[in-house]
Amino acid sequence: CWGILLIKSLVLFLLTVTMFLSTLTPKFYFALTVTSSFISGLIFVFEWWHFRKYGTSFIEQVSVSHLRPLIGGAESSPPAPAAFLAGENETSRQNMPECKVWRNPLNLFRGAEYSRYMWVTGKEPLTYYDMNLSAQDHQTFFTCDTDALRPSDTVMQKAWRERNPQARIKAAYQALELNNDCATAYVLLAEEEATTIVDAEKYFKQALKAGEMIYRKSQNCHSQSPQHEAQLRRDTNVLVYVKRRLAMCARKLGRIREAVKMMRDLMKEFPLLSMLNIHENLLEALLELQAYADVQAVLAKYDDISLPKSAAICYTAALLKARAVSERFSPETASRRGLSTAEINAVEAIHRAVEFNPHVPKYLLEMKSLVLPPEHILKRGDSEAVAYAFFHLQHWKRIEGALNLLHCTWEGTFRMIPYPLEKGHLFYPYPSCTETADRELLPTFHEVSVYPQKELPFFIHFTAGLCSFSAMLALLTHQFPELMVIFAKAVSTVYHGAC
Repeated sequence: CWGILLIKSLVLFLLTVTMFLSTLTPKFYFALTVTSSFISGLIFVFEWWHFRKYGTSFIEQVSVSHLRPLIGGAESSPPAPAAFLAGENETSRQNMPECKVWRNPLNLFRGAEYSRYMWVTGKEPLTYYDMNLSAQDHQTFFTCDTDALRPSDTVMQKAWRERNPQARIKAAYQALELNNDCATAYVLLAEEEATTIVDAEKYFKQALKAGEMIYRKSQNCHSQSPQHEAQLRRDTNVLVYVKRRLAMCARKLGRIREAVKMMRDLMKEFPLLSMLNIHENLLEALLELQAYADVQAVLAKYDDISLPKSAAICYTAALLKARAVSERFSPETASRRGLSTAEINAVEAIHRAVEFNPHVPKYLLEMKSLVLPPEHILKRGDSEAVAYAFFHLQHWKRIEGALNLLHCTWEGTFRMIPYPLEKGHLFYPYPSCTETADRELLPTFHEVSVYPQKELPFFIHFTAGLCSFSAMLALLTHQFPELMVIFAKAVSTVYHGAC
């Protein structure tokens, strides 16, 4: 509708301009056509840049947001009954999956990994939005209402709110001066001051010693008041966090069996904390050990219809089924004799995984370059795909033929879901909000993967056509100035006759 209106307006404008040009000399005519070509070229370049950066057309955005209300595009309608609105909102809330940001279960260490990357490349691997979410997580996990009773906890409460890393580290040392058994201070130093995994592990061991002592004290008096219950929850969060990070340190330092034991013990000790997704850490460590039977046992427990899915769950399930057939799989042979039952199961598992997160295959097949995963991810988004592929690409490469099977079959998923934003096959329709959230989570130097691929907006085609048309007029005017003036006068005469 906007395009048709704009084309009609443009035709009328060009006729008016042609009448005006018919009164000018060839030199003025040429200068005007060159100027209009230059301006339309600038508009086209800006439109293209805006679309690549923000995923929308600038002209369309301005038209819908500002011009449409002025020309009466927003029609007034009678207000709907409150009961109907409530029902409609409830229905849309149930049908549309929420773009919720989750803590990355395998997030890296700030000092030992993210900071080292920045020192080497000069690029900031974490966005401000991502770090701000982490600061909110730390305040939620590591603080409570009773912090005012302990000076060291009061200092740490302020430390988690600091934006400057050096100010946070300084506050952690101040807290340790007040109380040498402040577990959260050791946590902060392990995350941000330690420049190697070995140093981080030393700090976490000190945090574990202090955290266990505080946790036992909180257990003894948690029933005395609501404040003590809140303190027990906080001390539990600290203890679980420290044990998990110690297991991750062991995994990174090559002590994989020790890491697996620590993760299993942690899941048994705190079974109600499944929302922390410790099983994803366990899956990755078991894959490194090539303990595929144990991986299958973990999937049998967590790949359940009642539990939220993740790329790690779906793609690990696909990897195990692909492992059974990938070594002998050949597309030519399969096309001649058809797929066996095991191959059909493997292909269906790959299609299921690709439907859940369609961004992952390009990273596994190394069609897109990886960056360091963010501290938070959006399920089904590009950020989750980066985080999964960063840790699991090596496991796919280790199984002979697995990547070949993925390469041959993953694009077949899209034939089953021609309209992914409207209707899914095994999952909810693909959420349309992932691109915006992923742009906030991933660094600016990373090209965010977009699904489904957006068509170029009308206004990019329009400005490209306008630029080409203006350039053609300028060229013709330069080559045939007299003829172009005669043409302009002819058009003007025809227009006057029609009026």
